[in-house]
Amino acid sequence: MSNDDAMNSGDAMNSDDAMNSDDAINSGDAMASNGDESTQHGALPAATAAGYPQARREPSRREAQGDVFVDSYEWMRDKSSPDVTRYVTEQNELFARRMVPYRDLTKTLTGELRGRVHETDMSVPVRVHGYWYFGRTHEGEQYGMSCRVPVQGDDDWTAPHVDPDAPLPGEEVIFDSNKEAQGHDFFRVGGMDLSRNGRWMLYGVDVHGDERYDLRIRDLATGQDLPEHIDGVASGGMITPDGQWVFYTKVDEAWRPYSVWRHRVGTPVSEDQEAWRENDERFWVGVGMSFDETRIVIETDSKTTTEVLLLPVDDPTGEFVPFIPRRQDVEYDVSFASFEAEGAEGAEGVAGAGTIPVALVIHNVTNPNFEIDVIDMRSHKPPYALGEGQVIAVGSPAGCEKADASQRALPVDTPFTDPRNPAILQGLSGLRIDGIGMYRHFVTLEYRADGMPHIAVMKKSAARRAFLDGKPWEFTPVLPDVADSAADASACETKLYNIGFVENPSYEAPSVRYSFMSFTTPVQLHQLDVLTGVDTVLRKREVPTYDASAYREMRVWVRARDGQNVPVSLVWRRGMAPALDTAADDVQARRAAGAASTQGSAESAGSAEFAGSADTAPADELHIVAPSVESMIAANRAACANAAGDAQTADAWLSQDNPQAPAMFVTGYGAYGISSDPGFSVARPSLLDRGVVYALAHVRGGGEMGRAWYEQGRRDHKIATFTDFIDVTAALQAQGWVARSRTVACGGSAGGLLMGAIANMAPYLYAGIEADVPFVDALTSMLDPDLPLTVTEWDEWGDPVHNPAIYRYMKSYSPYENTMTAAERNARYGTTHFPHMFITTSMNDTRVLYVEPLKWMARLQEGAVGADAIARIEIEAGHGGGSGRYHQWEQVSEENAWTLATMGITR
Repeated sequence: MSNDDAMNSGDAMNSDDAMNSDDAINSGDAMASNGDESTQHGALPAATAAGYPQARREPSRREAQGDVFVDSYEWMRDKSSPDVTRYVTEQNELFARRMVPYRDLTKTLTGELRGRVHETDMSVPVRVHGYWYFGRTHEGEQYGMSCRVPVQGDDDWTAPHVDPDAPLPGEEVIFDSNKEAQGHDFFRVGGMDLSRNGRWMLYGVDVHGDERYDLRIRDLATGQDLPEHIDGVASGGMITPDGQWVFYTKVDEAWRPYSVWRHRVGTPVSEDQEAWRENDERFWVGVGMSFDETRIVIETDSKTTTEVLLLPVDDPTGEFVPFIPRRQDVEYDVSFASFEAEGAEGAEGVAGAGTIPVALVIHNVTNPNFEIDVIDMRSHKPPYALGEGQVIAVGSPAGCEKADASQRALPVDTPFTDPRNPAILQGLSGLRIDGIGMYRHFVTLEYRADGMPHIAVMKKSAARRAFLDGKPWEFTPVLPDVADSAADASACETKLYNIGFVENPSYEAPSVRYSFMSFTTPVQLHQLDVLTGVDTVLRKREVPTYDASAYREMRVWVRARDGQNVPVSLVWRRGMAPALDTAADDVQARRAAGAASTQGSAESAGSAEFAGSADTAPADELHIVAPSVESMIAANRAACANAAGDAQTADAWLSQDNPQAPAMFVTGYGAYGISSDPGFSVARPSLLDRGVVYALAHVRGGGEMGRAWYEQGRRDHKIATFTDFIDVTAALQAQGWVARSRTVACGGSAGGLLMGAIANMAPYLYAGIEADVPFVDALTSMLDPDLPLTVTEWDEWGDPVHNPAIYRYMKSYSPYENTMTAAERNARYGTTHFPHMFITTSMNDTRVLYVEPLKWMARLQEGAVGADAIARIEIEAGHGGGSGRYHQWEQVSEENAWTLATMGITR
């Protein structure tokens, strides 16, 4: 599962997340030593069924929608069963034995990873009210600590320089996770919140991995916790600015946050009162403070519907009232700010009315890719309605389910224009509006377009003029000055970067912070003065021994089987993938020449061309075509017919391979509308140094190209996620850019479902697959409303309990019950080949229950299936695996050793 090298956690006071970006690793990213590369394909030993732990087969009937599925391993759901305990122990023992040959490599990888990290480090301080908050880590310690120093005055907006080896004058440690974690195998902080004066701190901890947190209130004047304990609740919670009240969320038996409670600080928890309850099981509830700290905010949302309820902070015992009552399939959010009166911004002040209080509302009631409305709170009174106010930005409806018929029929990547939009948004493809922020001196805008994240700013004085005049707001896009860095320039030119606003908690701040990184550029933290245009680099992540100029990155578009262009982001080491170097040179030459003409679309697999006039994806990027499934299976059968003996089935897939081509690590997610953007990883360079090509497939079901991209990979379109990934893999192999016999895929959680699906649908394309906490018994889970997450997940996957068509559709792809025997694979695909499998799970995972990967493992290890599968099963951990950075480094190195061996790289 990917954990990209994000420089700032967004929570300056969370000691777990305090800036340790070097610690962020990608569990799929393999690392290698600097020794020689071995190209012994199939280096992993294949265990026989007899060598696996024996799981008893106890048939259990799952009956639904007139269909019966006999499940031999459903008994594993009983976590307290001694048989389950024994089976888990034996699987872990098998795993340990199988990893013995890679013990030295694992140690080497761990050492190499540590060599890329400053183990004693710190973050750039963030001002919150009267203090500068920052994080520290020290070599040898698993966790970070949260620290602070007082500001020097109201006008102190220059972050103090923090020495990693020495404390600042007046520095205090407000939370040391190393001390708090003592005696626990697992430790995670579930949010921190502070009173305005900085004395009272609310924090939550999880020591089991089950995402049930124990809340405590700490008096930072004494360092002591108050006696009241609020246990077993959801993460988050808030303390009011005056430090007098705490609001938190309870969870039900299905682990759903559903009920907001209020606690008066200094009183027994037994006297707490419920403030609001969500009775619809599809919805999750959270509570927090509005940005301007005038309102306590409850947000309750399903996968498709949102409602915001407000309570004045000066009336904490009052009733929460909806800002706008919920409407099915309508999502919205709201924040509050003001256009200050004339002269309030000094030289930037403009003539006009006095202070104008406004509500900034982002919603999808009239546009599936969201729009932003600014409501003048003087002239608009409650109850409010979505769509009122001045529209300042709208997304593209192209291809969206709820667009009108003409727009719905358009391709997702159709360029979009709207007279209400700022000039920078005109003509963009896949445009989605993500958010707006209003501060005293400036306004920020976040959006996605052309498959990438974007940010923009404008002076608040100009926004006020546009608002009063009813004209489009004129934002300026933000990108770092790349003149001093070839790697940064390359990232911008190749359109492969990750950018976003971070660490901006104060309305009064005179400048805005943003982060920037790419596959080749370690994360940077910038501070932009919007009024002057001065962009200051606060920090560039230093990665020892790393040379960004040694690597190249490029985005390619793959024509999938249904004609849709699917983007895939690639990164590799210069000179170690010659065919990719040539392709990248062609792209650069075309851009340098500023060619406006096109050269025709790629018409067959194995050819790479720039987009033709009929294509709507960027014309200055390469397009390739995926080979048809029929052609690949026919080639398998032909190879089988020409082979002899055992090679007729198991090795037929190799005959289509170019073993001299580079290895490939390909990953993806494709669910919940979540975008997978290019990011730097401290682990990845060592993999690239071995000649491995890293590919990130932006498959449908994600949000890379906006709402339609998500809709075309969910519910009864979910299979498009799987076929996109398969087509991307096959197209890259067909180009001769990478070797089939050295391709390893990786995905986690919903991405683990993707891994299970591709293992069934195209096993012949992969040498190995790593499936982390995989959602592989999806249909069984979605049929049980009592399980954690099930009801709220119906909006994502569909409701098989009440919809027979959804039941049949999910049954057609759910990996566990579609696992084939070797004979069945041979009959369908012309080869018995099945990828080596590396599976991870945690016994306390509440998002994907351990039983799903455990049952799948038992099925894969059946003799008739003939799979080589091993699993690492965490006993005290949750959905994100174990805690503690050194523990995580060791685990990722273990995974990387397996990945490298599967690619034939054993040293």
